Amino acid sequence: MTGTPYSDNFIRMSLTALMRSRSRLLRIGPLGSRLHGTIRAHVPAFLLALLCACPLTLAAQEVTSASAETTAADTAPVVVDGRPLFVVSGFSAYPAKERAGRIRDAIIKAARSSEVTVENLSITPLTDRVQLRAGEIVLLNVVDADADREGITRQTLAEVYQFRIANAISNYREDRSPEQLLRSAAIALAYLLGFLFVGWLINRVFRWLEARAERRLKRNLRDIEAKSQRLVHAGRLWLLLAALFRAIRLGAIVLLAYITLTSVLDLFPWTRSIADGLLQLFLSPLRELWGGVVEATPGLVFILVLFLVLRYLLNLMKVLFRGVETGSIQVVNFDPDWAMPTFKIVRVVLIALGIVIAYPYIPGSDSLAFKGISVFVGVLLSIGSSSVISNTFAGLSMIYRRAFKVGDRVRIDDVIGFVREIRLQTTQVVTAKNEAVVLPNSNIMHSNVINYSQLAKERGLILHTTVGIGYDTPWRQVEAMLLAAADRTDGLEKEPTPFVLQCKLGDFAIDYEINAYCSNPDRILGIYSDLHAHIQDVFNENGVQIMSPAYVADPEEPKVVPPDQWKNPPTETA
Repeated sequence: MTGTPYSDNFIRMSLTALMRSRSRLLRIGPLGSRLHGTIRAHVPAFLLALLCACPLTLAAQEVTSASAETTAADTAPVVVDGRPLFVVSGFSAYPAKERAGRIRDAIIKAARSSEVTVENLSITPLTDRVQLRAGEIVLLNVVDADADREGITRQTLAEVYQFRIANAISNYREDRSPEQLLRSAAIALAYLLGFLFVGWLINRVFRWLEARAERRLKRNLRDIEAKSQRLVHAGRLWLLLAALFRAIRLGAIVLLAYITLTSVLDLFPWTRSIADGLLQLFLSPLRELWGGVVEATPGLVFILVLFLVLRYLLNLMKVLFRGVETGSIQVVNFDPDWAMPTFKIVRVVLIALGIVIAYPYIPGSDSLAFKGISVFVGVLLSIGSSSVISNTFAGLSMIYRRAFKVGDRVRIDDVIGFVREIRLQTTQVVTAKNEAVVLPNSNIMHSNVINYSQLAKERGLILHTTVGIGYDTPWRQVEAMLLAAADRTDGLEKEPTPFVLQCKLGDFAIDYEINAYCSNPDRILGIYSDLHAHIQDVFNENGVQIMSPAYVADPEEPKVVPPDQWKNPPTETA
């Protein structure tokens, strides 16, 4: 309305509407139209909610008033009993808020005076203003700033104010009449009784619905549980549905409490402003949220489109790298084992690029709070990511250096086992005792790694063991016995042929080392056990004593096990 000239017809229509509403009473509709729900509660709880809502509503009113002052610092509304009448302008020496407060006080003073009647309201044109009076009480002065703001003359605007003030005085007196107060109290009591009754009814209805749903749904939930191979638990699903019922009932309780509270507060002139503020208390956050959603929609749409494009590109690249890994796509000088690690690197780079592109479109990204949180998170990552980065680069280095791959039998420091999984941070090795050992990749980079599987199938892995035999046994006989023991051992290759090395001429014995080729490193421990057993058998058969691990003096008889004692009880006979 501000800044738009009024036509005479429009002014006459406005004055007519004001006259018709001059003697307006409280509009109390049927009880059913004011109650849209019910609640399970009691009177003390309701009164406690009322007492708690009043200060919150007053605080919300103060926030709303402060926001209005910030938006339009030169105007302020004149409000009587929670009903805004009109807006007045302010000046540097006479702020609008102070002016509106004095006009309100004058209207209330006139309404309380028994000497003032609605017909006593008069308009007095002066040189620089138009004055509205109620008997001897000056209500307000209409100045040029007010008329210019509305785009009409001071006289016309004063007539509009006159009718609104007359209506406000009539409503003020009528709202405080004993008859109206008794009527309002009766209606408030009816609201409270209806509140309790409908709340009890809603509680019964929800209990009936919950019991009926439990009988019908639990059978279906058990069927779902059986069909899902126990992946879905029927009891937990029912707990979820029961929580949903409780949430719906709680929503009905809150809605009914709000409707009843605002209805009761709106009945009395002293609490009517609280009722209006209570509505704003709920609507203001929703309005702010909706405005934020509307403002952020273009950015969110851009982020969604970027996400879909990035996801499609990552899926396409994953298919390509998976083809390289399986060999269906050949890339020159590119090991298939590098395919998925390379894809992971490319994926991280693309995701980081997508975050950089999407960052300006994130709602609130330009706020100081968002930037502060971003800096804080960055500092935390920089402090705690040193080991993560070192392990990641170590893992990539091992993959591209092809130190080992999944399934290889390796020895890393004192850990011997099969490589089960290689990740950017850690490598998992499963030992022969079925122990899963997780090794940080940075530790592996600084350790000696022995790979038993890398050359086993191409050239064969050489298994070797050492025995100490005295000088009184011919070395040719010792070599022949060791070769015979190797020949009896399953898992050792016949070609290339095994060979024996004389590693050391000790003080009391010679160290002989039997070497034999093996193409299956997965059976190393079992092959070693069989080889040691056959060495003992061959040397016992030929009456030659094994001097390992220590020698003190020549025994009277060789320390051997005669063949007739090889299967003494409880040894199983074969």
